[in-house]
Amino acid sequence: MEAAADAVDREAQHLTDLDSAIGDADHGTNMRRGFTAVREGLATDPPGTPGAVLLLSGRLLVSKVGGASGPLYGTMLRRVGKALGDEAEVDGERLAAALRTGVEAVSRLGGAAEGDKTMLDALYPAVTAMEDAVRDGDDPAAALAAARTAAGEGSRATIPLQARKGRASYLGERSIGHEDPGAASSALLVAALAEAVDSGD
Repeated sequence: MEAAADAVDREAQHLTDLDSAIGDADHGTNMRRGFTAVREGLATDPPGTPGAVLLLSGRLLVSKVGGASGPLYGTMLRRVGKALGDEAEVDGERLAAALRTGVEAVSRLGGAAEGDKTMLDALYPAVTAMEDAVRDGDDPAAALAAARTAAGEGSRATIPLQARKGRASYLGERSIGHEDPGAASSALLVAALAEAVDSGD
């Protein structure tokens, strides 16, 4: 979560620029506010397990992030945290399964699917890539590196799509040619997780 907060802070203006083209021009600002709250909350009362970290982070995002992003990201983190349970350590297979649970929860909450030009266009490829890598015997760092690549590719693949869900869908064909800001922030968070695991943080 520290790596995610750093990444959001660094890329907040870029996320807002993306959102200004097809949304309300506040995605970066909202995400920065949410992850600043996450950083402060975790520092004030550090949870003892990965699952507890994600549960607290999810609650803070719901309470601090405006628009749809707070409920969607908050739901995802809370579902992943719940799936991880009280274990002090999590292996790649368990993490991949938990992430799948979280992404499916986002899909149900938002009523969106892959191809609708939303955050799911980054998250679904990321989870699938991680599951495939774990199945092939890759360690968690390598599996998350694959997820990072897939998330980035998925986010960029939203550029030629027409939005079918969310604020951007109101633009119809005018949403074509722009990267979805939710997909971009999702790719950013997957990359932060991959970097944290790879560095041992």
